[in-house]
Amino acid sequence: MAKRDLHQEITDKIVKELEAGTAPWKRGWTKATGGMSGLPMRVTGQPYAGINVLLLWGAAADAGYTCPSWMTFKQAKQLGGCVRKGEKGTGIVFFSVMKKEDADGQEHKFGFLKSYTVFNVEQIDGLPDQWEWNAPDELDEGTRPIEDLQAFFDATGAAISHGGNRAFYSITSDSITMPPIKAFHSAQEYYGTLAHELIHWTGAKHRLDRTFGTKFGNENYAFEELIAELGACFLCSHIGAETNLPNSAAYLKGWLEAMKQDKRFIFRAASAAQKACEYALARGKAEPVAIAAE
Repeated sequence: MAKRDLHQEITDKIVKELEAGTAPWKRGWTKATGGMSGLPMRVTGQPYAGINVLLLWGAAADAGYTCPSWMTFKQAKQLGGCVRKGEKGTGIVFFSVMKKEDADGQEHKFGFLKSYTVFNVEQIDGLPDQWEWNAPDELDEGTRPIEDLQAFFDATGAAISHGGNRAFYSITSDSITMPPIKAFHSAQEYYGTLAHELIHWTGAKHRLDRTFGTKFGNENYAFEELIAELGACFLCSHIGAETNLPNSAAYLKGWLEAMKQDKRFIFRAASAAQKACEYALARGKAEPVAIAAE
C-alpha cells in the first residue's frame, strides 16, 4: 500500500475549498455560553491548534455543527456515549519524530505527520448531561466598545491610534492605525479588524521577526497577509471576537497558486499564525494552555 502524503491531502482539501469560494478559516463564530470559544476543543477542554483548527472549522461548517467540542470514538465510548451509525469522522493530524541511525552510527531525527479521527459532540448520543449543547445566541453589539475585548487589546501594549478610513500596521512607527469604532457596522467588526492588524504587529523584528515583503503582490507580502488572516481567526476565537474580513481576489489567487506548488505552504502559514496568536494572547494576559499531542 502506498504511503499516505498527509501534507498533500490536507493542502488539496483546502485548495478545493478556496476554489469553491469558501476559506475554511472564515467562520465568524462568536464566544459561546459557558466560557467556550469558537476554537475547536478537545475532550479535555483544551483547544486544538494550527492546521487542526482549519480542518475542524471546515468540517463543522460543511456539516453545520455549532458545538466546538470533538472527541475520538474511544473517548466517546469511555464517557458512555456512542457515535451514531453512519456518522463520518473528521481526520486530523499530529506531528511526531522518528529517530534513525545511519551507517556511521549517527542518529538523525525525522519529523512526520500522523493522522487520527475525531467526531463532533453533535454526532454522538448518550453522553453525560455536561455535553448537552445549545447553540449560542448571536451577538449584536452595535458600535459601542466591548469592555472585555477592549481591555485585552489595551493590555497588549500595542500602540493603537485612530483616524482616517484605513486600518494598517506601520513597521516604521511600530504602531497600528484604525478608523474610529463608529465607522464600523458593528463593534465585532472593529475588533476583528484590529485583531488582524495586531497579528501583523507581532511580526516586528524585536517580536517574532517575520519577513513582511515590500509591496502588494510580493510573495512575502502575500504570505504575511495569510498569517495575519489565520492568526486573527485563531485570536478572535480565543477572546470571543468575530472576524469577517473579505479576501481580495488577488490574495486568494496567490494563496491557491502557492498551495498547489508547495504542499507545506498552508502548514507553515498556520504554524506562524499560531505563534503570533500565542504571542498576542500572552501580551494580552490571556495565555493559552500548552497542548500535548494525543
